[in-house]
Amino acid sequence: MTELFVILTACPPEHADAIATHLVTGQHAACVSALPGAMSTYRWQAPGQAEATVQREAETLLLVKVPQHALDRCLAALQAVHPYDVPELVVLPAERVSAPYLAWAVAMTAGLPDTAQAQSR
Repeated sequence: MTELFVILTACPPEHADAIATHLVTGQHAACVSALPGAMSTYRWQAPGQAEATVQREAETLLLVKVPQHALDRCLAALQAVHPYDVPELVVLPAERVSAPYLAWAVAMTAGLPDTAQAQSR
């Protein structure tokens, strides 16, 4: 049975629409929900900086819904367009998904073969 995954990624608010549109129009993801107003606090050591410092940034949290057959392709596409050097790419399996939603998600990402499947043919 096909599974559905949710990828969590945070990005600068001004990049959220472009990332979401790229993933959906490219059929890498079935749906991307953008949750603006996230505030991330983290430690970061910039190149040339002596030590990591605490940073605080306003971000938009993206919830990317993707079926298993397109997961690797979606992660690669997300990595390619994400503006951060080290983007947050957290993949969570959906424990339960309604059959109609799962079927829809599979159909919306079926236009391009997964690279792993294409290589095995």
